[in-house]
Amino acid sequence: MDVSPANPQNQPSPRNASLLLVEDHKNLAQAVGAYLESSGFTMDYAYDGLCALHLAATQRYDAIILDITLPGGIDGLEICRRLRKDARLSTPILMLTARDQLQDKLEGFQRGADDYLVKPFEMPELEARINALIRRERGELDESVYQIHDLTFNTNTMQVMRQGRIIQLSPTCLRILRILMRESPNLVTREQLEHELWGELIPDSDTLRSHLYKLRKKIDKPFAVPLLETQSGIGYRLIEPN
Repeated sequence: MDVSPANPQNQPSPRNASLLLVEDHKNLAQAVGAYLESSGFTMDYAYDGLCALHLAATQRYDAIILDITLPGGIDGLEICRRLRKDARLSTPILMLTARDQLQDKLEGFQRGADDYLVKPFEMPELEARINALIRRERGELDESVYQIHDLTFNTNTMQVMRQGRIIQLSPTCLRILRILMRESPNLVTREQLEHELWGELIPDSDTLRSHLYKLRKKIDKPFAVPLLETQSGIGYRLIEPN
């Protein structure tokens, strides 16, 4: 999990946004809280279900980050249900959990969750999803979706899909994909990619090639039509098929 300080080049967090983090693992809660506070969020914490219900009912938050597995007999799914059905709370809720099966995700959405992030996760993705939820609730969200053929990348939610299938990518592969989709159909040189990814601290020559191999394996290999084109010795581009 990436717990490094927030990147000042990332999209800024919504102004005066307050979050309730419901997480029983205090070390994780502290790490998440420190990261989000460095991005400008105000944080409150709950380490069990009863405390979470009390805070959510008595305080106003812009979003709630809610772990599913909690002590005290009230799990995150039940908290979500009570907040939606009993308290009629419309605050955006992001489920944070180690459960990664489709049925678990569907159950979370059925209980009223707005988004779902599986542990382990990267901090920038958590921040991006929280930003998107808050802006959508405030009516400030201007969806930024890149699309090439049947490949889409929503840069607010950091979700990549092709043919309706969600594609999980590492943070570096997400950044590469965003650059290539932004510049498409133009060619992006190797030097340009390396500079945007790492600035002056460029790693060894095989690092970029390795990330591009992983990216191609996820967005092209499972599908009949390839989109990522390599021009040997020059660079890369994403193009619509003929």
